[in-house]
Amino acid sequence: MSMDTPETPGSTIEEFETSGPRPPSAGDTIAVLLHGRGSDKNDLQGLRRLVPDTWTLVTPRAVHAGAPWGYGPGWAWYRYLEDDRVDPATLDASLSALDHFLDALPRHLGGPVDRIVLGGFSQGGTTSLAYALSRPERVRAVLNFSGFLAGGVSLDNVAEAPPIFWGHGLHDPAIPHALAVRGRAALADAGATLTTADPAIGHGIVPEEVEAAVAMVEDVNGRARPPRTR
Repeated sequence: MSMDTPETPGSTIEEFETSGPRPPSAGDTIAVLLHGRGSDKNDLQGLRRLVPDTWTLVTPRAVHAGAPWGYGPGWAWYRYLEDDRVDPATLDASLSALDHFLDALPRHLGGPVDRIVLGGFSQGGTTSLAYALSRPERVRAVLNFSGFLAGGVSLDNVAEAPPIFWGHGLHDPAIPHALAVRGRAALADAGATLTTADPAIGHGIVPEEVEAAVAMVEDVNGRARPPRTR
């Protein structure tokens, strides 16, 4: 496990945990997974046993303290408003922080970082989708567990976006499955490559979802990355 602390609190990702190969080798999968609202950097390390031993799992702590927004003692990637609406300034701050964090990963991990998979749970999934849709060249695949497509996120770059896995519980009381249906339809209509899973659970992740997500990533890694269209 590892923790690094950048110099500018509040504007960057201050802490993270890692597990798996370190330093990574060229071509290794680096899975950066973002926790949900009110949680912290340790949460998604619980998925370590479900992903391949060859993956380096990196779990950063979100940039916003959750307490001022009523989210408890943990951390948040944005301030939630209602339905599929989030406060754009708070989301943009997190996307910018992720830019710097991903840029610094080779230094943090001590090796090459050329296959980044970005994903997360709940707020982390929503943030991962927003990041990949606005910066499609930065990540190899996206894993969204029980997040949603935030209103206002541009779909202009969907044709260039990496493949997306979207798992969502059918009985989710926190982020209704109806938001998954709506978000997936918008992405599909815009030309996204989608893999989905709909377990009969509430707001959580089950091993079958992770297995399907890993299979998608391994399939993507087995393919040459297509040239970008302009």
